Order: sequence, then structure tokens, then C-alpha cells
Amino acid sequence: MKPIKTIGHSNHPIKRFVDLLTAGGVDVLVDVRSTPWSRRFPQFGKERLAKALAESSIEYLHEGAALGGKPEGGGSYNDLAARPAFREALDRLAARAGASTLCLMCAEKEPLDCHRTVLVSRRLAERGVAVEHLLADGRVRPHAEIEETLLGKAAGPDLFDDRATRLARAWAARERAMRQPRAI
Repeated sequence: MKPIKTIGHSNHPIKRFVDLLTAGGVDVLVDVRSTPWSRRFPQFGKERLAKALAESSIEYLHEGAALGGKPEGGGSYNDLAARPAFREALDRLAARAGASTLCLMCAEKEPLDCHRTVLVSRRLAERGVAVEHLLADGRVRPHAEIEETLLGKAAGPDLFDDRATRLARAWAARERAMRQPRAI
């Protein structure tokens, strides 16, 4: 199985964005936004984005209903991850990653600021799927490095808990922080 990649569209011009995908060897862009459009960056609306990707032979797939971070009914990311539709979408991604290089896309530039990592990539990694994050500067970071960064930001080491327990606590703290209103 090929690694599944992630990317944030951020404020990239569409050409730069497509260049990042091409450099990452992406065959299929999987849009995990609950609403596949952007008022601030109209080049990332579903139709315009799909057209620009097709011109570079990259397929567009929208999975926001199953993998979006703001579905109807809300709930925590653990609640969302427990839904059958979410698990079925992860199954589809894992199966398709055998033949294609997939890349999950959402809006946020930094992986730890986005549900594509805190909700989706985390669950893929827990299933043993390799995940790589395409960064805005063109670098690629393995998901394990993102997890180490997250653990480094968490409270000091706990000698009595294993890595999985500390990581679960760190993910929960990150989710809480993401749900806090941002200062203007």
C-alpha cells in the first residue's frame, strides 16, 4: 500500500497547489472539507478545483460527508470517528491506496491545526496506514514526526503511561485547543 498524503490548500495560488501535488506524486485528491468551497479562496471551490486538477491528470474525490470535521450533529472527533460512515470511508481510502497515491485535502496550512490530521490521519495511522504530510514549503513530514511534535507540546513525560496512552491524551488536548475560539 502506498502512503496516503495530506495537504492544506491554505492561500496557495492554484498553480502552486497543483505543483505541490504533482511533486508529491498524487493521483487522487480527496477533499475532506465538510463544505467544498472557500469564499476567501474561490480557486478551491469544488468545481474550479476539480477542473484545475483534471488539467494535470489528478482525480478529484469529495469525502467531506464522511470525513469532514463539521458534520451535521457535531460531537467530538472520537464521536465522528465512531460513525460507520467514517470507518467505511477509511476502508475505501486504504483499499484505493494500493493502486493510487491519495492525498487528503482541507484548508489549514499546518497539519496539527486541521481535522485532516487530528481526526482522519490519526485514525489511518492507528490502522497501520503510512501517512505523509505535504507542507507548504514543499517538504514532506511523516505522520510519526507530527505525532512526536504533538507529544513534545504536551505536558511532561509520564513514566507510568505508554506512548499510546500519552498520544491519546495529547490528541484529546489538541482537539480541545482547536475547538477554542481564536483571538482576533
